[in-house]
Amino acid sequence: MSAFDAWRADGREIAVIGLGKSGIAATRLLRREGLAVYASDAGTGGAPEDIQALRVRGATVETKGHDLARIAKAQRAIVSPGVNPKTPARVAAREAGVPQLAEAELGLLAMPGLRTACVTGTNGKTTTTALTAHLLNFAGVAAEAAGNIGTPLSAVAMEEKRPDWLAVELSSFQLHDMPSLRPTIGAITNLAPDHLDAYDSLEGYYADKARLLANATGDSVWIGNADDAGVEQMLAGVAGTHLRFSTKDRADAWYDRPVERLMLGDTPVVARTHFPLFGDHNVANALVAMLVAERAGASVARIAEGLTTFSPLPHRMEPVGEVGGVLWINDSKATNVASTEVAMQGLDRPFIVLLGGRHKGEPYTRLADANPERCKLVIAYGESGAEVEKDLKDRVKVVRMGSDFDDLLTVAAGLAVPGDAVLLSPACSSYDMFKNYEERGARFRAWVAGR
Repeated sequence: MSAFDAWRADGREIAVIGLGKSGIAATRLLRREGLAVYASDAGTGGAPEDIQALRVRGATVETKGHDLARIAKAQRAIVSPGVNPKTPARVAAREAGVPQLAEAELGLLAMPGLRTACVTGTNGKTTTTALTAHLLNFAGVAAEAAGNIGTPLSAVAMEEKRPDWLAVELSSFQLHDMPSLRPTIGAITNLAPDHLDAYDSLEGYYADKARLLANATGDSVWIGNADDAGVEQMLAGVAGTHLRFSTKDRADAWYDRPVERLMLGDTPVVARTHFPLFGDHNVANALVAMLVAERAGASVARIAEGLTTFSPLPHRMEPVGEVGGVLWINDSKATNVASTEVAMQGLDRPFIVLLGGRHKGEPYTRLADANPERCKLVIAYGESGAEVEKDLKDRVKVVRMGSDFDDLLTVAAGLAVPGDAVLLSPACSSYDMFKNYEERGARFRAWVAGR
């Protein structure tokens, strides 16, 4: 019996809220299943040709606004991961009692029985997810990375041939609306304050992360961060097999710091010098991926080879060039303080860090202690520039700039000397100056390439 039989029997429309990649994929999947769809977006949505293709498939599509009354009459609403729960379309659905499901939930419903390694946490999700898929494929296990990493699960469900394993990045927003989620393997990378502009409390944010565990059974496998007390507490007492990783102490996967080697239990896997990503946080990401790959049947030899061949992802501690002896690093994906903190801690040379963008509700004060021996200067810019300056000026040298991105990069170049790094790790969202963190990172990369 198909998961969608009851939906077809109901007969009413399915509302799709948001028409980015996820909303477009969800609408295509729903129409393939013969369901009536009303899909809408407050903006223009995806490419015009993709929007038109949905209409050709029989969906009713509206852009530049939502028919809230129509959404309120839907049998269900499918929500894209970037749509804040407080937006009017979602509020209208909630007030009308319309069940809301994440697009990721829809995709998984269409792929029953598929083995999944689901990764959540505050930071490291994308790299961990991509690295997990890379290690599995390198070991001969057909795998695909999907979810919040960029490929909608609904798009995977539309593929003719499905992978053996799916590595899935899940945000707190997605997990909030995934009531039937039951991962084969679930991992929590870490927990730190984030999205305080969207949640009423930190507890609410963490509660959504904990939804990863809601349907745990004795067959579940959970991977947790032994160095993070919040993760340990969240996983305590949850049914299933528990595996732990640590960059500080011995665990199921751990970093043997004295000999600089990544380990699986008693088994050496790879020397740290052969794993090409900056920082202890990326060692932690690798340890998670190693545990998933081992559980999926990969040999230690293939895991080791896979680790040595993985390249940094765009906008995540991505070296984009060395000019005049100055290394430029694009970490535009660092949109919260915790992510910037680990980026700063991972640098082993003097650096200038660019902090700014749209404030997300958390103070920046702890960045003063992230790497005080090597942090030469903070350039504070954008909407949050005054807040960054206020929080750090008593501990760190701060230069306050405006919202001209090229101008602040020029200033950074003038202040850096050979042997330094310039780190774009903003600790803020990009929406004051850019469409998204990708555009911000691409602008940074292009500017450096033009030097």
